[in-house]
Amino acid sequence: MAQSTAAPTPTTPALTPLPVRALAPWAVFFGVLMLVLLYFVGAEQGATALVSGEGVHEWVHDARHLLGFPCH
Repeated sequence: MAQSTAAPTPTTPALTPLPVRALAPWAVFFGVLMLVLLYFVGAEQGATALVSGEGVHEWVHDARHLLGFPCH
């Protein structure tokens, strides 16, 4: 008499939702980081320049054109 065994079915672990309290500090950090980058790419070297000279403008020149900010 032949015995047949059922093959084990693979189970995936249950995904637990990430609490908002754990996500909020990271969301704020990346939000502030994106605002700082947007400022340096889009508004630096204007009336609100924080850094004197042309150094920042030259570093972000290509990104400024890529994102559609005029600079000439």
